[in-house]
Amino acid sequence: MSGGVGPTCDITLPKEEPPHQPDDASAAKPPARRTFFTFRQLNALAVAIVLSASGMVSAEEFAFVIFSVAYIYFISKVAFPPTSPVPDPPVYGEKNTILSLYVVVGAVIGLFLPIAYIFEGILEGDKEGIKAAAPHVFLLASQVFMEGLTFSSRFSLPVRVLVPVFYNAMRILSIMEWVRNEFSKVESGYGIGGSWRRVWVGRALAAVNMGFWSFNLFGFLLPFYVPKAFKLYYSNSKFRD
Repeated sequence: MSGGVGPTCDITLPKEEPPHQPDDASAAKPPARRTFFTFRQLNALAVAIVLSASGMVSAEEFAFVIFSVAYIYFISKVAFPPTSPVPDPPVYGEKNTILSLYVVVGAVIGLFLPIAYIFEGILEGDKEGIKAAAPHVFLLASQVFMEGLTFSSRFSLPVRVLVPVFYNAMRILSIMEWVRNEFSKVESGYGIGGSWRRVWVGRALAAVNMGFWSFNLFGFLLPFYVPKAFKLYYSNSKFRD
């Protein structure tokens, strides 16, 4: 994931190396465009497609993803056109150990564990738990795909950083619904016939995701990552002018 903690820094899977920057001898030669999706993007796309086809994702979440695709293309043309023929480098550099660890933690908390929780719910028949967790996983998988899509010379740095911001904001709403669902299971009677271990695991997983992604948005992306990215973008624009 790169939207806020990886190449563009939020949470996605372990990041890929950006394209090699040309030296002075080859600066005049435009870099080759990446024409195929990465393995990480294809995995994320597969997860999003499976969840959307299962009927566990609402029309609103699916419409949000479609809107986000149109929106990033719109703002990349109207508001934040690219300023360089090569992709902008990551905001916080390519070799940041703390940031890399943050990306991995986010991938485990936000993607891998919820996917395992969904698969176990299929075996245990916890339809409500699956349905509550699925929107968050769907949106995060879509975010991973979108971040990879914008990490190219066709999109500027502000466009890349806005992807994790508005996806993170949307996912907080879905996680709030997930938390509400998990803590209402006893009242709905699931704890009687279902697994109490799953009840507590679901509550812990939903609560941890709520805390982690709330911090990611309000404690990192908005106060630090977005201002730094915009500063770099406008500084580079003025330098080239």
